[in-house]
Amino acid sequence: MTRDLLVSAWAWLKADTPHSDSQSRRAQSGQALTGSVQGFGAALTGYDRSVRVLIWDVHGGYSDALLHVPHQFWYCRDDTLGQLGSLTANGLGRRRDDRPANAAEVTIEQLRDDPPDIVIAQRLEEVDALECLLRRRPGRDFGAVFLEHNTPKGGVPDSRHPLADQQVWHLVHVTHFNRHFWDCGNASTRVIEHGLPDPGHRYTGELDRLAFVVNEPVRRWRTTGTDLLPAFGDIAIDAFGIDGDRLPSTLGSSCPRLSFGGNLSPAELDDAVARRRGYLHLTRWTSLGLSLINSMMLGLPVIAFGTTEAFRAVPPTAGVCSTDLAELAAAANLVSRDRAQARAWGEAGRVHALQRFSLDRFVHAWNACLSDVAG
Repeated sequence: MTRDLLVSAWAWLKADTPHSDSQSRRAQSGQALTGSVQGFGAALTGYDRSVRVLIWDVHGGYSDALLHVPHQFWYCRDDTLGQLGSLTANGLGRRRDDRPANAAEVTIEQLRDDPPDIVIAQRLEEVDALECLLRRRPGRDFGAVFLEHNTPKGGVPDSRHPLADQQVWHLVHVTHFNRHFWDCGNASTRVIEHGLPDPGHRYTGELDRLAFVVNEPVRRWRTTGTDLLPAFGDIAIDAFGIDGDRLPSTLGSSCPRLSFGGNLSPAELDDAVARRRGYLHLTRWTSLGLSLINSMMLGLPVIAFGTTEAFRAVPPTAGVCSTDLAELAAAANLVSRDRAQARAWGEAGRVHALQRFSLDRFVHAWNACLSDVAG
C-alpha cells in the first residue's frame, strides 16, 4: 500500500487522545517494568523505569544500535499467523542466535494479553496493522513512535509525510536534512542521528585504492551515484557490497581501474576497507550511509559527494565534500600521492565521527525520546 493511499485511512489519528491506559498501568507498578514474557528476567539496572518496546527488525544496523538502549525490545513472531497484510511477523530473524539480554520474541496472543508500552514503527504497513494486531489504539493505549529512515521519494521540496498534522505518532528522523525536507506539518518531530560502536582506529591505507561500499549499485544507479564513477576513471577503486560484481562489466572502459572487492561480512569489510587509501562516497539521495560513518571511525579520509546530510557528516578537516566532481577527483589523487595528508584527514574524521555518532549520544537521545513518549 503506498503512502498516499494510507493517508485517508489515518484521518482518525488527528482526533485521538493520549495513551492514558498505558500510563495508568505503569503508574500502578510504582517501579521498573519487567515484562511478562518468559526469558526477559529483571528490568535493566541504572534507570528508574524500563519500558517495553515493540519493534520490527527492519534496518539491521539501526536495530542493532537500538538494542544498546536500556529498555526491553519485543519482536513479534507468530509462525501460525503468517502475515498481517504485507507485514510478516518473523521475530528476531538474523539476531535469533545471538539475542541480546534485552530482546525477546513474542507471539500475537502474548502482545494482546500484555501489550507493550511503546511501539516503534518503521514502515507504513506497521502503522496500518497495529490496531488489528494489538486490538488497541496507538496514542491512547500505547505510546507511538514512527522512525522515518528515508529521504522523501518525490515532490521535493513539497513532499508531504503521510503522518503529517497528526498528534498520535511522534516522528523521529535520522538526519536534520530529512526532518526539513519532509513536510510533517504540526506533527511532533525530533532528530536522533545514527549511533555506531567504535570499530577501532584500524586505518593503514597500504593499498593505493579507494573503497566504494554500496549495495546493488547497478539497480540503484543514480540514487547511489554509480553514474558518477566515470569521473574517477583513472583512479583505482574497489567496490564492495551486494551485486558490486556487476560494476566492472557495466561501466566497462569508463572505469578501467575499478575492481570488485567482495560482498563481505561486517568484520571482513572493516578489515578490507581499512587497508584502502580512502573512502569514496557518491550517494546522491540517501539519509546517511552507515558505511560512511564507519569508515570515518576506522580512520579513512573521505571523498564525498556533498548532498543531503553529507556536508554535516564530513567536516573540512576529514577530507573533501563537494558537488564539483573535479574537486573530488583532485582530492582522490591527493590522497593517492600524499599519505601524510590522507592520514591527517582520516584522524580528524575519526575524532569527529566518534563525537558526533557515538553510541553514548545515541542511547541518551533514544532514552529521552522513549521517556517522553511513555509519559
